Amino acid sequence: MEPIKAVDIKIFPYRRLKPATTERILNEIMKLEGILRVLLNGESLPQIVGYGPAKGTRVNHEDRKVIKLKDHDLELSVTVGDIIITVLHEKQEVFLKKLEDILENNLSCNFEVSAGIFTKTNITVSDYLKIDRGIEQEIEPTYIGLVDPGSKSEDTVRLIGD
Repeated sequence: MEPIKAVDIKIFPYRRLKPATTERILNEIMKLEGILRVLLNGESLPQIVGYGPAKGTRVNHEDRKVIKLKDHDLELSVTVGDIIITVLHEKQEVFLKKLEDILENNLSCNFEVSAGIFTKTNITVSDYLKIDRGIEQEIEPTYIGLVDPGSKSEDTVRLIGD
């Protein structure tokens, strides 16, 4: 597997993002060139209570919404706390300039933007477990470290293309 020459751009807003804000920002970002993947991080929004006296009942959280990205529906399973975008290294400078404009125009709170490596770059034990269990046939380089070994990629990874 040939290494991908890319850099992660981390957007850290000082507040959690509402679904409408997340949808607006991501749709603007997805128009930019050089994006390899986008990772949304935040506090989990489970569909069903997993433990305690309410175990098994449905969670009705106002932020668990379906947003539309490039004509694809995406159900948010986290309250968006930060966004990590993997960008081709040669597109980084132009991408960062345009990203700053998008964030200035769409966020009402302060934010930080950092460039570096914020995602796993090497195949992990979890990635090997996915192959060993037969969940995945081969490891796609852009999936490295994105999903846990007990789940299918289709449950947690959404491919949104042109």
